[in-house]
Amino acid sequence: MTPKNSRLIQLLAREQSADPAAIESQFCHHLEYTIGKNKFDIKNEDIYKALGFTIRDFLIDRLNETHELYENEKPKKIYYFSLEFLIGRTLHNALINLGMFDVVDKVIKGFGYDLTEILEFEMDAGLGNGGLGRLAACFLDSLATLNIPGFGYGIRYDYGIFNQIIADGNQVEMPDHWDADGIPYEIVRPDKVYTVNFYGHVESRVNAVGNLQFEWIPTETVLAAAHDYPIPGYNTSTVNYLRLWTARSSEEFNFDYFNHGNYMKAVEDKQISENISKVLYPNDTTEQGKILRLKQQYFMVAASLQDILSDFKKEQGQLDLFYEKVAIQLNDTHPSIAISELMRILLDQESWTWERAWTLCTKVFSYTNHTVLPEALETWSVALMEFLLPRHVQIINEINFRFINMLKETKLYSDEEIAEVSVFEESSNKRVRMANLAIIGSHKVNGVAALHTELIKTTIFKTFYKIWPEKFTNKTNGITPRRWLLQCNKDLSHLIASKVGNNFPARLDELRELEKFADDAAFQEDWMKVKHKNKEFLSKIIHSEAGILVNPHSIFDVQIKRFHEYKRQLLNILNVIGQYRRIKESPKSSFTPRVVIFGGKAAPGYFIAKLIIKLINSVAEVVNKDPEVADLLKVVFMPNYRVSLAEKIIPATELSQQISTAGMEASGTGNMKFALNGALTIGTLDGANVEIQEEVGEENIYIFGLTAHEVMDLKSKGYNPNDFIHKNSELQKILRMVGDGFFSHGDSSTFQAIYQNLTTIDHYLLMADYASYDAMQMKVSKDYLDKKQWLRKSILNTARMGKFSSDRTIQEYADEIWKVKSQNPVKPRTITKIL
Repeated sequence: MTPKNSRLIQLLAREQSADPAAIESQFCHHLEYTIGKNKFDIKNEDIYKALGFTIRDFLIDRLNETHELYENEKPKKIYYFSLEFLIGRTLHNALINLGMFDVVDKVIKGFGYDLTEILEFEMDAGLGNGGLGRLAACFLDSLATLNIPGFGYGIRYDYGIFNQIIADGNQVEMPDHWDADGIPYEIVRPDKVYTVNFYGHVESRVNAVGNLQFEWIPTETVLAAAHDYPIPGYNTSTVNYLRLWTARSSEEFNFDYFNHGNYMKAVEDKQISENISKVLYPNDTTEQGKILRLKQQYFMVAASLQDILSDFKKEQGQLDLFYEKVAIQLNDTHPSIAISELMRILLDQESWTWERAWTLCTKVFSYTNHTVLPEALETWSVALMEFLLPRHVQIINEINFRFINMLKETKLYSDEEIAEVSVFEESSNKRVRMANLAIIGSHKVNGVAALHTELIKTTIFKTFYKIWPEKFTNKTNGITPRRWLLQCNKDLSHLIASKVGNNFPARLDELRELEKFADDAAFQEDWMKVKHKNKEFLSKIIHSEAGILVNPHSIFDVQIKRFHEYKRQLLNILNVIGQYRRIKESPKSSFTPRVVIFGGKAAPGYFIAKLIIKLINSVAEVVNKDPEVADLLKVVFMPNYRVSLAEKIIPATELSQQISTAGMEASGTGNMKFALNGALTIGTLDGANVEIQEEVGEENIYIFGLTAHEVMDLKSKGYNPNDFIHKNSELQKILRMVGDGFFSHGDSSTFQAIYQNLTTIDHYLLMADYASYDAMQMKVSKDYLDKKQWLRKSILNTARMGKFSSDRTIQEYADEIWKVKSQNPVKPRTITKIL
């Protein structure tokens, strides 16, 4: 509602000033009045909070301007549904995108504080598990930078991805209470609260016009409360938002139980309701865990759709034009229950016919697939879903019934093909295939790399592609250069800007201009100095966090990512053992000094992945303490891998390990971050590695191993890892060291599961690729000694990464899937540029 008082309207429209004196005044106001500090009681963390509230003022100012623009222009909007947003830290990124870093740095220095140190007080918002959540965060940055009306929807988990500590080489999970000290830039929206229902039964009746009407009678109601996180675009006044939902009980307190002395029961309902937003990825090995996970998915989409529909009706009125003004992107299958929820709203609340509702629904949704592994495609027990969401199962049944009938009427598809694309997996425990529901209910389905898209069309979704070839499209992932170059590698950004100008953070293809300096001796020298400075900085962090002294003159060889067998951290550590053996056997030979750095978390219930972490730490213990090896080889496991740690590791990296089994990584975005910062890639032709090779050139990347088609061919013929082990005596010795207890104080049982897996099953073909990988690693060691050529390759990697900006990805989504347009932003204020 617009305020009636014209004076209030005038004051609300007044802009914040970005000059140093005004910022100082706002900062001091928040320090004293918002945080409640006096001049005798100020700590560094108070400076961080006061600065956070100060920048929040600027963000809200621009957020309101952007909202007013959208209100006036009424553009089509895109809503990005994701159960994960791996945001990391916000304040540093906001300062860069707002163009205020330099002026704020000056203000903070004037008060006697170091801005870099102050920014370290922000906790990472670890509301995601890995690449999927980080991609979502990059996309929001690009939406705002491109002035596209785009908003994220997710869950505000009380506890994000766990904090990882290493005890006796083992991963130990600790709670990640990321918001324990408050979130200065968070905006609580008490006016945005919606009810979300669960359980109950469905009743039917004939309405006044003679049509069958259904009504869901739930038995549990939870409230969803909105928390907004402003997302500023770079070098523009546009600020969009990420809206995260937190669960509240609809009944705060039961006085009857309390008055009768049952104090625990008095708050039990509240606790059960609020468990929904308590933790990212609850353990779903139990029935209660499965229910909680499905509750989370429905909770998010139900609240989000109510919010979207409410805003649409206020702005546009009738729902018939909903698809012309709204696009919803499903980030993987987790939010795909939204399809049946929108159908429920249109059918049961708006009294639409099925045909009318389904036509609208399929024009609104599009679906991004993130896996080629059949076992990773999400399914839910029909019995469980029926128990929790009875009306939705009815709707899904009807969707599937009509879809299957359509296929049968064409007489073009076999019974096997129809069974393959059915939403239901018929078995003793009948299950709902969420990917199939997402494909049927969306107008577009995209993979996230060229190879990945081809694989889903020819393997897991081949019949769907036969039915709807026009639905499938590729949108190769990208990363935001604001965070992954400008923010994390300021010195390199300044060096680049000195040659190509200041526009590259928003136009990453302008990095191509660096090619002409790839052989320039002076530029190479400057490039090397930046890299070495970053390595020295990381060396201090390694010593502080891992307790290991490393030589910054060594090659920094890095593999940091979520632990999974297909990502093959095990292949890496086996090769490290091979390098260790060579040094021990010929200590006087010439070796290229190397620091091998690992980082990443394993799912708490993933036994083998956690055992691989134990093996890495056990190998590190032996290698790092061996005086004969000294600085020739160091092994480092960086605990508690997170976005802010990646921002420190990536700029110092010289060799990026992207070594997944070909055909199993959908895309990867770490590969892009490393290459953008001048690291050379060693990897398989998997995911986006294929396109990185196309961009940087075969001579500037280290590709090894089987291709995706060769992997499938080898498996189809009956893969036996011993065929490769028996031909490689060095590999045999490495495996014996693992299996015989060399790295476990003589206890052969410790890593026996790994040894048995590699010598019997080896599902991810480590043994088949080992010889090729080892040979390529030796080539890396040799090439590194030729500094001029190595620096040339490094510069060319950065120069040719323009394609992998998330701005390019989002523009393709906007043009080809969502059909949304950029808006002319409100005129930006005069601000100091960072470069």
